[in-house]
Amino acid sequence: MRVKRLGLLAATALVLAAPALAAPKSPAAVYRNPILPADYSDPDVIRVGDTYYLVASSFHFSPGVPILTSKDLVHWTIAGHVLPKLPFAPEYDLPGPVPTDDAGKRMPRDQRTSGQRYAGGVWAPSIRHHDGKFYVYFATPYEGIFMSTATKVEGPWTAPVAVVAGPNLEDPCPFWDDDGQAYLVHGKVGAGPLVLHRMAPDGQSVLDEGKVIIEDAKALPVLEGPKLYKRNGWYYIFAPIGGVDTGPQAVMRSRSIWGPYEHREVLVPGNGLKGPHQGGWVETPSGQGWFVHFNGEGAYGRIVHLQPVVWKDDWPFMGEPIPSAGPDAHGGRPVLTHAMPDVGGRFPAVMPQTSDGFSSAKLGPQWEWNHNPDDSRWSLSARPGFLRLTGGPAINLVSARNTLTQSLQSRQAIITARLDAKGLVEGQRTGLAMFGAGVGAIGAIRKDGQTRIIFSLRGVDTLGPALPTGAIDLRVTVADQAAHYSYSRDGGRTFVDMGGGILPRFSWWKGARPALFSYGDPAQAKPGVADFDWVRVRSVAR
Repeated sequence: MRVKRLGLLAATALVLAAPALAAPKSPAAVYRNPILPADYSDPDVIRVGDTYYLVASSFHFSPGVPILTSKDLVHWTIAGHVLPKLPFAPEYDLPGPVPTDDAGKRMPRDQRTSGQRYAGGVWAPSIRHHDGKFYVYFATPYEGIFMSTATKVEGPWTAPVAVVAGPNLEDPCPFWDDDGQAYLVHGKVGAGPLVLHRMAPDGQSVLDEGKVIIEDAKALPVLEGPKLYKRNGWYYIFAPIGGVDTGPQAVMRSRSIWGPYEHREVLVPGNGLKGPHQGGWVETPSGQGWFVHFNGEGAYGRIVHLQPVVWKDDWPFMGEPIPSAGPDAHGGRPVLTHAMPDVGGRFPAVMPQTSDGFSSAKLGPQWEWNHNPDDSRWSLSARPGFLRLTGGPAINLVSARNTLTQSLQSRQAIITARLDAKGLVEGQRTGLAMFGAGVGAIGAIRKDGQTRIIFSLRGVDTLGPALPTGAIDLRVTVADQAAHYSYSRDGGRTFVDMGGGILPRFSWWKGARPALFSYGDPAQAKPGVADFDWVRVRSVAR
């Protein structure tokens, strides 16, 4: 181990966030992609008045369906979530061990159960505003297609209603036509054909078995993520093809909602983006068109980009022209920088929430539990100003309940947490992790009657020195798809490096996430507690 001191130069390089808005050298402000260097996969976006709303997949994390808001399409904050918990099956409570260990390896059969829903939960939600209400539709791959409504995005949201029950459905999107008739389009797990239903006006049920409206495995392979719109008498379905790693964005159009549809590729890989994938189209009040989509970034997950959209002959053209493609090309390539959207003014360069002092009566909207939490084992009031995690029995972090996570909001970041570990009991461990398959963590363990520092990487533990009473600062430094772990026993003046390596890999459809955890030896009957004073997240300026 080596001791390193955080120097003044390094400290001043830290900012609360690396804003997407570049400092302009001329009156024309510009933005640079990605607008959200965070794992908000399968984004959909709408505008209501002068405000933009974005939803994204949350899979097995609870609360589900994060909602972000923006005034300029570039800078976003988290407004809340649609689902307080995932009520769809007991497996979302993570009641037992899971088929992988902390290193991401398959566990012996006698240590496995089916008690989990990793990679289940909320897939590819869509958001719409109709008749004074917000509507969010989403699928869970095991249970069906659901919807919730609210008059305000902050909630309260109605309990989810099963619009189409049954497994193997994905990517729903509602649509209300000019005559009031409602429709629902969706795909099938495995990126199968697109299916269209007539839907009840209240959006809570479909009125038929559905009809396949688009299926062409040769011209439109791996067709998924449909978003249904209407413009100038044309029905449009925006949908990516070819797979999330390398696929382009396609658009289909027809004069009839039932088809037949013709298609074009309107955004293709380029400028370093191999898969400018699934997203949503929106217009500003001035009529400018924009497309919000994701692109895979390995362990960072699937992060969010913004492309300009112009229309020609009733077809959208996204991104920027490809120099070698000629003036008649149907599709563009992603932009790296572009003039800011015309939204009628300039707005502050806000960012999604990250740091938390745990002084509120409820958790900040940035936090999501791994599966549903056990509410009897966490508290913000047992020790005011602290988050208390009571260690439940688990054989590893991947099978432990009450792991509290948030999206990593920058590709280069420093996450620091202050921990009071004096309440641990024998066999219990706690700390700060980068969560995913191939977990890395720095923290404390109570072992052989002594509390000690422990560093764990992909299932291999390294013990550090004994801990005196009092707080300890835990730190993860993330950059270049890797993470390094350290701790401080002098209030953050010096940090001792414990090692590191590659981030947990993209797993269960999610990127690596900062996480707070506490779990105990299953044989230990008496639970212990871990108290977190604060978490501070800083991103290194680009």
